[in-house]
Amino acid sequence: MENNKFDFLKNKKIFFIIPIVIAIITIATAFIIGVPVDIEFKGGTMLTYSYTGSIDVNAVKAKVESMNLGTVGVTTGSAFGSDLETVQVSFASDEGLTAEVQANVTNDLQTEFASNSLTLVNSQDVKPSAGFSFFLKCFVAVMFSFLLLIIYIAVRFKNIGGWSAGAFALVALANDVFMVFATFVFMRLPIDANFMAVILTILGYSINNTIVLYDRVRENRKLYGKKLTIDELVNGSINQSLSRSIKTTVTTAVAVLSMCVVALICGVESIVSFVFPMFVGLIAGCYSSIFIAGPAWTVWKNAHPDKKKAA
Repeated sequence: MENNKFDFLKNKKIFFIIPIVIAIITIATAFIIGVPVDIEFKGGTMLTYSYTGSIDVNAVKAKVESMNLGTVGVTTGSAFGSDLETVQVSFASDEGLTAEVQANVTNDLQTEFASNSLTLVNSQDVKPSAGFSFFLKCFVAVMFSFLLLIIYIAVRFKNIGGWSAGAFALVALANDVFMVFATFVFMRLPIDANFMAVILTILGYSINNTIVLYDRVRENRKLYGKKLTIDELVNGSINQSLSRSIKTTVTTAVAVLSMCVVALICGVESIVSFVFPMFVGLIAGCYSSIFIAGPAWTVWKNAHPDKKKAA
């Protein structure tokens, strides 16, 4: 404890204010300019074209976006049961595209990419019910995991006030989730299955750093007993686990960032919309474990001392 290099509790108010400010800006931005939602959650129309030669997906997307028909997604693939190469253009909208608008889109694309011999092979309207069902299941999974985490932390760390420790671990996780959401809002990435995948991954990864911190607090409580105040105990434990948390996060973040760079170079947008929010979530998870979970818990413990201590 005498080798503590940083006082993480000294400026805890600043550490709390930073994510609050980001959250306020994110909510304001979401209300003012809206949040793009993918077709699987909002519904809309999907147009599938066959093509020949090599086609630039980014050029197709730029052309379709210039038509101002809502959130657009463009992917390539192969037609099932044939050798046809296909490009699928999806338009997220509440009502879908009319037959006339679909015809205009097809004519414009065929004119722009005449060398690729674009041919419409399928047109279908997508209802948002399937996406909503998927979102609901993910939400239930998250809530259930939160409940299990609180119970687990309460039992494992009962000698240091497990229930309150579990509650503030969830506060830290909520911050991580919101930082991922902020990334989608500011980068104008559509809320889709990638968003839910990132959230579920970050929840499992971020809680690990917080558990390591609480484990150090528990061991130091056994070692020092009541010789240390709760502030000294938590601050020392953060310092002891700091190197491990940073090294683990940096190692994973570098790998994820490398994937993001490669995806950008290759123009694979679907991967970018997964790995970059993942990168932000990893950084946010490290931040919340160090600067939010422990310091916020000390504020609670100081305001609500143990009953035996008060007596």
